[in-house]
Amino acid sequence: MPEQHYSFFQSVTRSFDKAAKFTKWDPGILEQIKACNAVYQMRFPVKMNDGRIEVIEAYRVQHSQHKTPCKGGIRFSDEVNQDEVMALAALMTYKCAIVNVPFGGGKGGIKINPKNYAPYELEKITRRYTAELVKKNFIGPGIDVPAPDYGTGAREMAWIVDTYASLKPGEIDAAGCVTGKPVSQGGVRGRTEATGLGVFYGIREVCDMKDVMDKLGLSTGIAGKRVVVQGLGNVGYHSAKFFREAGAKVIAIAEYEGAIVNEEGINEEDLFQFRKSTGSIVGFPGSTALSKNSDALELECDILIPAALENVINGENAPRVKAKIIGEAANGPLTPEADDVFAQKGTLVVPDMYLNAGGVTVSYFEWLKNLSHVRYGRMEKRFTENMNNTLLGQVETMTGKTVGSKERAIIVHGPDEVDLVYSGLEETMITATREIMDLWKSNPDIPDMRTAAYVVAINKVGTSYAELGIFP
Repeated sequence: MPEQHYSFFQSVTRSFDKAAKFTKWDPGILEQIKACNAVYQMRFPVKMNDGRIEVIEAYRVQHSQHKTPCKGGIRFSDEVNQDEVMALAALMTYKCAIVNVPFGGGKGGIKINPKNYAPYELEKITRRYTAELVKKNFIGPGIDVPAPDYGTGAREMAWIVDTYASLKPGEIDAAGCVTGKPVSQGGVRGRTEATGLGVFYGIREVCDMKDVMDKLGLSTGIAGKRVVVQGLGNVGYHSAKFFREAGAKVIAIAEYEGAIVNEEGINEEDLFQFRKSTGSIVGFPGSTALSKNSDALELECDILIPAALENVINGENAPRVKAKIIGEAANGPLTPEADDVFAQKGTLVVPDMYLNAGGVTVSYFEWLKNLSHVRYGRMEKRFTENMNNTLLGQVETMTGKTVGSKERAIIVHGPDEVDLVYSGLEETMITATREIMDLWKSNPDIPDMRTAAYVVAINKVGTSYAELGIFP
């Protein structure tokens, strides 16, 4: 059957409709959940360093206001268009619902290639974009809270919060207008690695389910699993890191300039440094280069992690994908046709809409931190350590034995901010994974895990709308 070409938003809508049949909501409520509430398309002029004026195209979409604020990243990319931003905003709505983060979905994009601009030019573009959002009330700690995405990071978020605060003098919660900020500007520790760590926690929980692993012909647990990662950006790098540290073997990594394989395992940090010095992952010591980077997707492995861009696996190459588990770390890396192929093959696809929710989960923790104006752990860290020290001292006195210094440090340790962030993220991903799997197991007509995840999301958003009394 020839591959049908859907836009990204049409793909999301198609998955939604597939899942909606397994829910009991009125068609009107389903239409409301599916629709984008507000789309802001803007053009604004920015003077470049060479004196010319460039007109910048940018977007902000608020998909759902069933809970406020809306939440979603801002990407800087040549590929940005209204359809893509709408699709990503919709996925944010469903993602937040699945992981019980009380936000509506939003997304932003500026149609530029950041590599083509000097830092000062990027700063002017980012600040002007923020000013446009403020002008139309499209940003604020209780309205719409952006975050980093493809092509943006903590630097851009610092520019946004500074611009917002200067335009809203005296707003005490101004730091909560955006997340993913540098720690010195109100950011939270653990945000950088959050998405990759969330991917790891989600896949680990699936791999700990014996019935699921038996069906796939795999042993339980992460240790010894062979993993292929596509993308060595923030998400791919940290996914590879946490899998390797848990005892898995990352046998291949692909990037846009090529792909490399080493059956003994690849250390992502060594590869990252090698690429930094040479400009390419190809030629990394001990590895073999593949003829084209997309070949990595078709390697024999247990777990495949596409952590780059959307639609990299489609109806054409899906039959050649040999992985038993595909963990969608990127947004929309599989087309609907690929889903159909994997459902028939019995390949388990762990869907993006919840698997890469680590970023938004930790963004939620950062937002709460900004509203409470206190660092996590500040109130209880010393108290916990003093209490643990006292208890340990009592046990040592009663037993007459002394605990070694290394063990003592572990037992006594009070939680730092990063410990609490990791713990909150682990709890979130485990709970979400179990909720989706339990629903899927209890309804054998649901064809795949993605559809089960959508059903969970639709039910939660539908309940919100119903309880708001919007549909009397």
